[in-house]
Amino acid sequence: MQAWQVHELGEPGEVMRLADVERLTPGAGQVLLRVRAANINFPDALMCRGQYQVRPPLPFTPGVEICGETEDGRRVIANPALPHGGFAEYAVADAAALLPAPDALDDAEAAALHIGYQTAWFALHRRARLEAGETLLVHAAAGGVGSAAVQLGKAAGATVIGVAGGAGKAAVARDLGCDVVIDRREQDVVAAVKEATGGRGADVIFDPVGGEAYTQSAKTVAFEGRIVIVGFASGAIPSPALNHALIKNYAVLGLHWGLYNTKNPKLVQHCHEQLTGLAARGAIKPLVSERVPLAGAADAVQRVADGVTTGRVTVLPSRENGAAA
Repeated sequence: MQAWQVHELGEPGEVMRLADVERLTPGAGQVLLRVRAANINFPDALMCRGQYQVRPPLPFTPGVEICGETEDGRRVIANPALPHGGFAEYAVADAAALLPAPDALDDAEAAALHIGYQTAWFALHRRARLEAGETLLVHAAAGGVGSAAVQLGKAAGATVIGVAGGAGKAAVARDLGCDVVIDRREQDVVAAVKEATGGRGADVIFDPVGGEAYTQSAKTVAFEGRIVIVGFASGAIPSPALNHALIKNYAVLGLHWGLYNTKNPKLVQHCHEQLTGLAARGAIKPLVSERVPLAGAADAVQRVADGVTTGRVTVLPSRENGAAA
């Protein structure tokens, strides 16, 4: 079978190599999956760089979420068992953690439903307790996890303000359903949020960016507001001034979605059921901006790392190659 491998750490476009490898053999409690679609996440790039909290041994195959097919023909969503990730024709995954792929979504959309949407759902509903009628501010609203937060915020009855970088991404955020879109390259984010909220600020702020975005969040969060930190795509990890949180009476919440897989897996299943229901009635639909063949995976991961993509970029291994491997 074919699989992308990383033998040394560095930029994805430089260190990922497509190779012919032996077909994987599942371990105890694992199943073999034919990869129908593998979604690209920012952690895939961080893993290539050696900057992610999970550091699989070299060589490894990136790709942390897939839509796959079991040997008995079931279509499932899974997190491959590293170091054998999803940018390959086959992957293995823990049988107990498989989730049924929603019938309402195609393979690429199903692959993109898992990590980003679960992260957004846990951030908004479990951590921030977002309520209908509240105002939600989403940084990187046109990105993979940001687009999920926008859709889930609208589905929850919130007024959504999306921040995006550049006219193209602002247009994507608008199409996703944002009530207000702020182009951070052309507008003063703090002033624009205050104008949009009548000076009150946002009740919940979803921040997968860090750096300057967090600074803006602290200046625009409402009384009793909640800032949820889900990542640092900017590469800059902020140091919050806790006296500021005290004076303005807001909360700073962290979310590490992966912990729920071990700490409370039943809640992960519950979240998937909620997401499946929302997808069935058309309230959410993953924005898959690109579908690339397996041979294009390294370039695609690099573009995600560079922040030049919108929504999700998904790798689609060839069915012919998969059947013949």
